[in-house]
Amino acid sequence: MGRSWLMDNQGVAVLRFLSLAALAVWIGGLAALGGVAAPELFAWLQAHDPVAGRETAGQLFGVIFARFQHLSWALGGVAIVSLIVRAILGPRPRRFGIRAWLLAVMLAFSVATALWITPRIDAIRDSVSGPVASLADTDARKITFGRLHGLSNVLMLVTIVTGLGLMWMEAGDRK
Repeated sequence: MGRSWLMDNQGVAVLRFLSLAALAVWIGGLAALGGVAAPELFAWLQAHDPVAGRETAGQLFGVIFARFQHLSWALGGVAIVSLIVRAILGPRPRRFGIRAWLLAVMLAFSVATALWITPRIDAIRDSVSGPVASLADTDARKITFGRLHGLSNVLMLVTIVTGLGLMWMEAGDRK
């Protein structure tokens, strides 16, 4: 059950499945968190506590999203390892370089969000005595918070679209 098993169609199918499953959980999780959980969490908490609900929702979602980011790194690792093992054992997956580069970019976006953007958002929250939304629209902290939040959303959206493209490529492989 060594190298020869991995090189046959069944072994390649297992590696492709692992890659698709990792991408599906990663991209599906991002879509569910950003497109369903966050809006509902914010709406529900604001409806039940108009004063602090939005801030509480932001903090709670931040904790959930940070936990998911760590999972996404493991899932990205599974997808990359699967791709590399298939390339080593042959035949090399179609558009191998593009796929590897896209996976690396997706992981870089995830790491940048978790290690650069989120800590800055948290620091702004910590520097404000109340909700960030209560700051004047001209306050530099509120402006920076909005930009960082927007950047985080853009990186998430690009990761989702890129991941869907990778899933399409992976699903189209026959070897």
